[in-house]
Amino acid sequence: MTLIRRLAPAAALAALATAFHLPATAQTAAPEPAPAATAEAAAPQILPDLWLGAADAPVDFIEYASFTCSHCADFSTEVFPKLKAEYIDTGKIRFAQRDVYFDDVGLWAGILARCGDESKFYPVAGMLFESQREWLSAKNGEELAANLRKIGAKAGYSAEQMDACWQDEAKVQSLVATFQQNAVADQIEGTPTFIIAGEKVSNLPWEQLKAKLDEKLAAAQ
Repeated sequence: MTLIRRLAPAAALAALATAFHLPATAQTAAPEPAPAATAEAAAPQILPDLWLGAADAPVDFIEYASFTCSHCADFSTEVFPKLKAEYIDTGKIRFAQRDVYFDDVGLWAGILARCGDESKFYPVAGMLFESQREWLSAKNGEELAANLRKIGAKAGYSAEQMDACWQDEAKVQSLVATFQQNAVADQIEGTPTFIIAGEKVSNLPWEQLKAKLDEKLAAAQ
């Protein structure tokens, strides 16, 4: 069984940059259309990585992950707690998750994770991965929106805050542009994929991943 989820063709990914379709129940009102001149003139902002761990850690660990990828959920719930306790919290590495959007559903979840204060990203991401099977079991867009709203409410977001995030076209365009720029630069083909001290590494069992980290740490001495 493959340990990664493969990315869609580039043309399909590019479509997310110009069209995203939120479920009707994820909005209480249609967003105001941006003036044509402004929309054309403003290039999407590339968003910075959100790092966990010491800024001076000797090794950087970047995970490319999708909120709809079951192997990413496995990593989040089974491997990440060990990674955090043994390597991030001890100052050995710093960690950043970079979102990958396979489809609109993953994008809706990504918008929710990036809603509000940046300090909430990893807690909300953890909730999305932990309950992935439940919220993705929705039979239609209405159920999906309701499921995501429940997670947002647990994170302390009001319905109005979630609506504002899902309707923020400039932020959504930035999320997609950031994903595309990073994934192209690092030649990402599926998730989860790791960039450890500049080296692209496929998903690995914990003991093998630990060995790779120790190798990189030794080289950084």
